Amino acid sequence: MVKVNGDNLNIAGKSIREYLASTNYDITRIAVERNGDIVPKAQYGETVLVDGDSVEVVSFVGGG
Repeated sequence: MVKVNGDNLNIAGKSIREYLASTNYDITRIAVERNGDIVPKAQYGETVLVDGDSVEVVSFVGGG
């Protein structure tokens, strides 16, 4: 199980890119943190999630 934004999901073995493709996130307006480290967008395809990982996906919103 991988904890994503506080929810346990059965996505171990998927890359971050594969996980994001199954969601409604706008990949151009998010940042992904895995186990406390920011994952560069260029590494989403090669970063494979494993059991016990903790992931936070943060969306950027504009405003003033």
